[in-house]
Amino acid sequence: MYEDAARALARAICSQGRGIVFGGGALGLMGALADEALACGGEVIGVILRHLVEREAADRSLTELRVTTTMHERKALMAQLSDRFVALPGGIGTLEETIEMLTWAQLGLHRKPCGLLNVDGYYDPLLTFLDRAVDEEFLTVASRELLTVASEPDALLAELDRRAAQSERDIDAARLDDELSQAPAAKRMRAVND
Repeated sequence: MYEDAARALARAICSQGRGIVFGGGALGLMGALADEALACGGEVIGVILRHLVEREAADRSLTELRVTTTMHERKALMAQLSDRFVALPGGIGTLEETIEMLTWAQLGLHRKPCGLLNVDGYYDPLLTFLDRAVDEEFLTVASRELLTVASEPDALLAELDRRAAQSERDIDAARLDDELSQAPAAKRMRAVND
């Protein structure tokens, strides 16, 4: 079931003409995702730690394999290369990376949409936790809403695309507001009246 979902996600991403950036491993769901994307003719970039390459855990069939020396470097590079973040069901590494991307979004370090592919309710306990954090006022509603959740790849990607487009509009509006606030009063008036 989970591997089928990973492969379906890869096909959905490829059908949009998008590439995949992932941890670079040849095993598990990420390996299945990469294999399916490559089979569909998609671009797949792996970003892996040097010590994992040395342990022969790297997928060498990828479009590109980038090797880093630290986890911080690896996560920063993956974030730089990506325009959206999607988590499949996984363990503590998946959870940690997902929460970190949400934290970065909450702090304004990026404006890229974050999503969970909630296969067969896998992430329901995490969602319950986040909702309780909102109820107990440890998390704002706005921060909770940074996470997009869907059980089907096409629905998840569509919502992430919608959020990315909204984020671009917000960035453009903020940039215009910033430019106008720094302009002399006369220029601001002209810009408003144009």
